[in-house]
Amino acid sequence: MEVLLVGPGRAGLALSLRMVAAGHRIVAVLARDAAAASAAADRLDSVTASWEEPLPPADLLLVSVRDDAITEVGGRLAPIAGGVEGAVHLSGLAPASALSALTPAGLAIGSFHPLQTLPTPEAGAERLEGAWVGVTTNDDLLADRLFSLASSLGMRPFHLDGDAKALYHAAAAAAANYPLAALSMAERLFEESGVPFAAAGPLIEAVVGNALAMGPKNALTGPIARGDVGTVRSQVAAVRLATPDIAADFEAMVRVTARVAGTAEVMESALQ
Repeated sequence: MEVLLVGPGRAGLALSLRMVAAGHRIVAVLARDAAAASAAADRLDSVTASWEEPLPPADLLLVSVRDDAITEVGGRLAPIAGGVEGAVHLSGLAPASALSALTPAGLAIGSFHPLQTLPTPEAGAERLEGAWVGVTTNDDLLADRLFSLASSLGMRPFHLDGDAKALYHAAAAAAANYPLAALSMAERLFEESGVPFAAAGPLIEAVVGNALAMGPKNALTGPIARGDVGTVRSQVAAVRLATPDIAADFEAMVRVTARVAGTAEVMESALQ
């Protein structure tokens, strides 16, 4: 495919690097920051485009900007995008209709959301291998092309209903961030006990592997899952004594875990 990149940030550049490696071509890069556009174009063996001139013909317009800027950018692109067949943004939350200003110009619109963390363009390009990607569009031809594009990048495409995007995005945020909050708590408790956090590495890797293989609920082990009130009571007391500033957070995690395990009623007595 021949692709126009609008917004060469981490996500857009990661995806574009992956596209180039797979044999696709970035025909031009457009950004509000001319220097950023030029640097990205050099990395992608491409050229820069102008906001004041017609965009070069392309199969796909890849809009990789902040969610709150998608509609504005779509409006700015509409008068100059007549030679482009389709357009997608990369948001997992914004609706495909955020690009509706482009439809009068003849572009099919949608969204293409990689379900992956992209910390840098280089690391992100590598991590897209095997990652799932949500495709949202009402245009069947564009959907087929996006599914083919995803497969060519080594990604796993799935249809994402536009009405489900907010809930899907909440799920993605929970998966990406809530485990890190729990691990931050664990890191603090390990440090207070004189044990390096690195010692938990094999345990954490095994837990994540079990969750993916068995499902999170079936992978639960430990005193909360067993209903061992005495052990949990001792843990809570130790946390309250050593780290009172995070005791409430620890107790909240006990309650959440107990609900998942089906031991909420018996565990409540450990928190009194």
